[in-house]
Amino acid sequence: MKLKITQWNTLAKNKKMGYKKIEQYDDKKTEKMSAFYEEILKDLGEDPKREGLLKTPERVSKAMQFLTHGYDINPSEIIKSAMFNEDYSQMVLVKNIELYSMCEHHMLPFFGKAHIAYIPNGKIVGLSKIPRVVDAFARRLQVQERLTNEIRDCIQDTLQPLGVAVVIEASHMCMQMRGVEKQNSVTTTSAFTGTFLEEATRQEFIKLVSSNLH
Repeated sequence: MKLKITQWNTLAKNKKMGYKKIEQYDDKKTEKMSAFYEEILKDLGEDPKREGLLKTPERVSKAMQFLTHGYDINPSEIIKSAMFNEDYSQMVLVKNIELYSMCEHHMLPFFGKAHIAYIPNGKIVGLSKIPRVVDAFARRLQVQERLTNEIRDCIQDTLQPLGVAVVIEASHMCMQMRGVEKQNSVTTTSAFTGTFLEEATRQEFIKLVSSNLH
């Protein structure tokens, strides 16, 4: 069954320039989730009918759909869409990839950077596809440990390089806004396959991630 999708344009103008924004959402899902969020506002002691909250349930519903739209994306297909034969067998590193995700335990954001490298085995992938793979997995309810492994496994299984390395550094709002409330804490996770399991290759990766070559 084909889902009904709402699409609209928002045109904002000022004296010098304007922009057009196109967004798409599932109408039935938006309506259903909005009703739940209205009840949540009531349970929190708020009045969902007051001016500032009139459209909040709908806004939150749409925000959550956007923040979790990775469920509708196949990360392997992203890689397959831009794979090329190439005789290159040195490390390819894409670092400082911005990352935004939602902790599945408290549904609060965590965000940071991903550093990803692979060593080709006859094939390379378009560089923009690696950040897209990160987004596809990050835009789901996640834990950082699983996210790190999923990115690694997707690249390894689809591109089949000699090795893959993934390091993620992230700050978690569930630690900074609630619970232990440690605002400066950063969590680092890593995952490796193939040649990156060797000490020398892994150290080269870590050195490149830590350097400021640009």
